[in-house]
Amino acid sequence: MRNVDYIIVGDGYAGLFFAHQLIKNNKSFVIFSEGRKSASQISAGIINPVVLKKFTTFWKAQEQIDFLKNTLEEIESYTGENYLVEKSIHRIFHDENEQKLWLKKSENEDLSGFLTKNFESLNGVKNDFLSGKVSQSARLNVNGFFAGLFKYFEKNDLLVKEKFEYEKLNPSESSYRDFTFKNIVFCEGMGVKENPYFSEVAVIPNKGHHIKVKLSEAVPDITIKKKHFLFPVGNGLHFYGGTYDREQLHHHIDESAVKQLVNGLSEFYSHDFEVEEVHFGFRPTVKDRRPIIGRHESLKNLYVFNGMGARGILNGCYFSKNLYDFIENDIPLHEEVSADRFK
Repeated sequence: MRNVDYIIVGDGYAGLFFAHQLIKNNKSFVIFSEGRKSASQISAGIINPVVLKKFTTFWKAQEQIDFLKNTLEEIESYTGENYLVEKSIHRIFHDENEQKLWLKKSENEDLSGFLTKNFESLNGVKNDFLSGKVSQSARLNVNGFFAGLFKYFEKNDLLVKEKFEYEKLNPSESSYRDFTFKNIVFCEGMGVKENPYFSEVAVIPNKGHHIKVKLSEAVPDITIKKKHFLFPVGNGLHFYGGTYDREQLHHHIDESAVKQLVNGLSEFYSHDFEVEEVHFGFRPTVKDRRPIIGRHESLKNLYVFNGMGARGILNGCYFSKNLYDFIENDIPLHEEVSADRFK
């Protein structure tokens, strides 16, 4: 039998950022990864403190941005790499009204640190009404982040590359096959619906598509946003996405989503481009746009960490500490993220 403090089930942002809290606090653990690409692993990796449709911000945005930057520095101490890509988002305005709204919102105390007042013209794309830059926005090098952490897990014998089998879990004896554990944390995204211990968790699947395109003419090396995000990902390709769909939830590519992306890109990129790849995943979203974190009602060594939504990086990073402090130090969860709010 191998004895560990924690078993983590799930290998998206929630699972990996929680694993970081354990590494930081010298806790022993294993993380179960099926090896399928999670929604996190195909995500854009956008780090953005502003809702770019209405130019508003969200709960704890500044704290989450600061915490993430600090956490990525801590992760660099053992992977040898910082996965933060310091390329700002530039939002192309649709019309003069959007310019005025942006300037008006930039006077708000909670947005003044994020919305710059100097508008810019971007080369290579159609931006008749210029663009606004989002300060403190960035991207995560998604492939590097997952590859770097998985490599660290493998090197330290922390990675179990197989599907977790619920029927082999014995919570009353704190055992799973040849492991004994103190706590188990389920970070499964939409996979939680198959979990007999937490299947009632109120997450709603939101299907997102993105495309990787080859552009015929260069664009600036930044993150450009109009309807969706465009940025370079290496190998001469650009990421463009992603869509949001709560209706078409089948497990294959939806051509209408691809068409939506092609039309969205054509709106501001008037040169030829080739669609080289199409990807999709299912974000676990929650009605009130807050994560769902909690302990099983009767099995006190089972926990859930889910509902990261479209802000998986910021939510997964920031609330991993909240969950760790709840389990280890009995510090209550924020009421707004506690699973108890649905009771």
